[in-house]
Formats: sequence, C-alpha cells, structure tokens
Amino acid sequence: MKAILFDMDRTLVPMDEELFIKTYFGGLARKLCPVGIEKDPLIAAIWKATGAMIKNDGSHTNYEVFWQVFANETGRDAAPYMEASDAFYKKEFYEVKAVTGENPLAAEAIKAAREAADKVVLASQPIFPMAAQLARASFVGLKEADFDYITAYETESYAKPNPKYYEAICKRLGVEPKDCLMIGNDEKEDMYAASAAGLQCYLVTDYINAREECPWAGPKGTFEEMIEMLKALKDQ
Repeated sequence: MKAILFDMDRTLVPMDEELFIKTYFGGLARKLCPVGIEKDPLIAAIWKATGAMIKNDGSHTNYEVFWQVFANETGRDAAPYMEASDAFYKKEFYEVKAVTGENPLAAEAIKAAREAADKVVLASQPIFPMAAQLARASFVGLKEADFDYITAYETESYAKPNPKYYEAICKRLGVEPKDCLMIGNDEKEDMYAASAAGLQCYLVTDYINAREECPWAGPKGTFEEMIEMLKALKDQ
C-alpha cells in the first residue's frame, strides 16, 4: 500500500457532532464578535463561507474562498477577523476537547498504518485551519509528526464529498489512487467520494454517518477491527 488516509472527526476522534459545533461556534463568536459584529450575522456568514468551501471548484484555496465569502456576507474588511480567528484556533479552540471523547486506540491505528503503507495522511475535511486540525488530533494523543501530510483549508482547493479532494491528495503524494486506502466513518464524504476517485475504502462503524443516497457495501468494521485489518495488510 502506498498511502493510508484517515478521516478525523468521529473516526479517530469520537464526538457528538451537534455538541461540538455548538461549543466551537460559541467560542468563535466570543472571540470574533468584539471585533465588530453581532453573533447571528457572524454565524450566518461562517455557514455561508463554509458552504462555499465545500463547493470550491479548485480555482482558489479553501482559505481564500472562506474569507472572500465572509467579507462579502458581512460587508466588512476580513483582515481583523482573520487575525482574531488565528488567535482563537491557537488557544481557545482547545476548549472543545471537553466535548470530544477519548480514543486510546488512535495511536495504535496510526502505528499499524505506518507499518502497512509508505505514507499516512490525515484526510480531515479541509474546512478548518491547520491549527484546528492539529488541535483535534492532539485530543487523542496524535501529533503532526505522525502524518506525512495533513489537509487543511490553507492547503486544499477542494473539499469532501468532491472526489477531486482525494485525487489532489494522491497527486500531491505522487501515488496512484488504486494504491491508497481511505478509512472513515461517513458513507458519502469518505466512502463514496474516495472510491469514486479510485481509492480503496474501509468504513469504521463505531460512529457511522450512514447515507441513504449512497450506502456502503464494501469493507467495514469497528475501530478495533480496522486495526486488525491494517495489521493483516502489513503482511500482504
């Protein structure tokens, strides 16, 4: 195997997604509102800009798309909000750890992946800055050095469930999609999108995001079973 890609939220990092978003947006609002905006229009602009990143056509980075749409929606200069946002993700964002779960097997999974593949990628939805990706990984004892590549909104110009997101990762790594394995919990964003790009896929079922429009009939199992799969893959 040339590369193994891992989704993060609800795959490596257990969480209640609704509670996470509520806590995350609450902290972000406390940091950005004092710059000069009310909470409701702030949250509305964030959602609009996030949707634009998900639909990104590859012509700009997700970072550029987010802040351009944010500025258009709020009618404000984005610069001071960008500065406050950077400060938030480096410090206050760590407060969301209180609403994420433990996963003592995360490090074991990454170790098994390293023994089974040449590259290991943290292929988390790139609508967050790198600081936020690293923060959430740290919640389960993982660090930047555990991965050969990490996707974030500064580095990517596509997002899940666009298959081009996965194609871009493979191109960046210099590997063929057929020689890569995507591990995730979402039938649409991880399984459907990655398999459409030509990657092999494995669905982790502990916190599965089932999708009626694209059910996954391929390899699947619990997080523990996924680790055993990776260990077996090493010997192939």
